[in-house]
Amino acid sequence: MHRSLQKKIFKALYLTISLTIISCHSYAAEEIIFGTDWRAQAEHGGFYQAQALGFYEELGLEVKIKQGGPQVNHSQQLVSGKIDFGMAPNSFIPLNFLEQSIPIIAIAAFFQRDPAVLIAHKSQNYSSLTDLKYKKIMISPDTRIGFWRFLRVRFGFNNQQIKPYTFNLAPFLANEELIQQGYLTSEPFLIKQTGIQPSVFLLADSGYNSYAGIVQCSEALIQENPALVTAFINASIKGWYSFLYDDPSPAFRLISADNPEMDRRLLEFAHQIMVNERLIDNEDSRVNGIGTMNLRRWKAFYETMVQDALYSPDLNISKVFTNQFASQSDAFKERQKKLRKGNQIDR
Repeated sequence: MHRSLQKKIFKALYLTISLTIISCHSYAAEEIIFGTDWRAQAEHGGFYQAQALGFYEELGLEVKIKQGGPQVNHSQQLVSGKIDFGMAPNSFIPLNFLEQSIPIIAIAAFFQRDPAVLIAHKSQNYSSLTDLKYKKIMISPDTRIGFWRFLRVRFGFNNQQIKPYTFNLAPFLANEELIQQGYLTSEPFLIKQTGIQPSVFLLADSGYNSYAGIVQCSEALIQENPALVTAFINASIKGWYSFLYDDPSPAFRLISADNPEMDRRLLEFAHQIMVNERLIDNEDSRVNGIGTMNLRRWKAFYETMVQDALYSPDLNISKVFTNQFASQSDAFKERQKKLRKGNQIDR
């Protein structure tokens, strides 16, 4: 073969291989590990919906949803870099990071209203949280350093009321005088299935203004790869809109695959509660979109906990969260456009 022709062939081959490598690199999905706050359940529905419908993939992300649970510390894994994003169940976790000067920040809160509840037997005729003062209440160790502090400050509850809760309904079902913690989207349904009628007290209706379903990441990730953070939050928001207002079945299937113990009827119940009680999409989120937070609420929550001496009184609360990624997201704008179009058709 003529040397010049050989050189041209090698050059063309090299260029082809190089372009192929560049092309593959350009379209390779970025792998993300997202740690939730519990085993797969309806309260994670928007993330599973985004995964099921390819919303993450559309934005170049390969997201692995890692389940939480009673023996899983995703906060620790987030700090150590073993996961990229982590879900906090309440506003205490981000504030704890701020108090300890750990550079982890809240970037979206998917539950505008925390679904935490206290549950009593209807036969006891309690009408409000005030009636539960001095009664025996089963709570977990995490709750003792969580919303129990709110109940102490606001309603005068005391630690002598506490009985251990191990996420087993049996003690409650067997003793009419017992009260226990729960989630509005879960335990009331399970209790009713046994034939017992519960009285359910949603803490959010009594001044408990914690966010829930809070997604956090490191400040380093925000600085190094803001595009990745934007993509993950935008796809997640899109997933939540779809989960709430479209067919949630794709998410249900993935949730059941990850957690086979999850009953389809419970998933449907939880979905209905999330929509009807506006736990995720309420008057606040309808201004700037699902996932957004506001400083006023963070300050109010923080100041309540300062009364219980949980935090120092001089924290800069504006550093606990950012709306850089959730506020006015593309997913929110897409949702607004869809609603406007629907209104025009209705007219």
